[in-house]
Amino acid sequence: MSKSLNKLLECLESLNDPRQSWKVLYPLEEVLLIVLAATASGADDFVEMTEWAEIHLDFLQRFYPYKRGIPSHDTLNDVMNAFDNQVFESLFVDWVNALSDVDADLVSIDGKTSRRSGGADQKPLHLVSAWAGEQNLVLGQEATNEKSNEITAIPALLKRLDISGSLITIDAMGTQKAIARQILVGKGDYLLAVKGNQETLYDDVRMFFQQTPKGYAIDDYSTIEKDHGRIEQRHCRICSDVDWLKQRHDWEGLAAIVEVSLTTERNGTSSTYCRYYICSLAMTAKAALYVVRSHWGIENKLHWVLDVVFKEDHARVRSGNGAKNMAIVRHIITNLLRQVQGKASLKVKRKKAAWSVEFLEKLLRQEL
Repeated sequence: MSKSLNKLLECLESLNDPRQSWKVLYPLEEVLLIVLAATASGADDFVEMTEWAEIHLDFLQRFYPYKRGIPSHDTLNDVMNAFDNQVFESLFVDWVNALSDVDADLVSIDGKTSRRSGGADQKPLHLVSAWAGEQNLVLGQEATNEKSNEITAIPALLKRLDISGSLITIDAMGTQKAIARQILVGKGDYLLAVKGNQETLYDDVRMFFQQTPKGYAIDDYSTIEKDHGRIEQRHCRICSDVDWLKQRHDWEGLAAIVEVSLTTERNGTSSTYCRYYICSLAMTAKAALYVVRSHWGIENKLHWVLDVVFKEDHARVRSGNGAKNMAIVRHIITNLLRQVQGKASLKVKRKKAAWSVEFLEKLLRQEL
């Protein structure tokens, strides 16, 4: 096997099986390979995974013997529910580090809720993910039971990642002094959105750009895009003279403030809104606009893919560990599909994995 699947399965094989040894009929690595391969091939729940595996037993035996055949969907469900999520998450991060030999320059952190993962006595799973835009890879994730807990999930996720040399972008929920400090301690830099949760900071930054005092150097950069009858003009301004702001707000490492305005024109009607950011890294307005726009890659290239391609919002795995572990499985498959060269969409690549076991094997082994 190549380093990708080999590294992952080697780690899995070294784990302590959560089941009682005398009851184990199907080795852990065989169960997990079914879940991974079937998910890559379009299966969205454990019943579908079992049906897929029954049809593709010969394919699975290219990797492991499967002496007792294919486990039931209840067995798949039980194993994924019993499997330690924190251990699985650590293995995922180790695997991603082996998959990419290039450090991420831009890392976007954002949360997403799996709508149907909750039950009568528990809230839906909310997952905070780290996305490397340049490498098109999910770097890691941290689960929480609601969006408001992102403030605790983000530090836990950052602690797990190697962020040295990376610029971390986070929406306003993560604009916290402790989080900014943690990024700097990890030898990274931050660009954090400023909104109402930091009201006085937001007001000071907004008023500065609206009524910029004389003597302050402002770098600016604009772009205009036309698409589907709509004109979008983005204007970015950045100021690195922020001593006045540091005296009013104790943000460690603060080096610049940023304003990005978007004006949209369509059918003779225009609208404008502005967003504001604080940053620990001085840069040009052109670079700042690129970083701000790159942050939304986590929405377009990860969250949208999970909803549309993997139907994550319809997933009905409701056990805490089961839902968390299946989220990691989908991230694993997303990363594998992203490594496939060519212009085909992830949806098409996933269908191709379902149509061709040769392609599926190459995908899992990353011999593409």
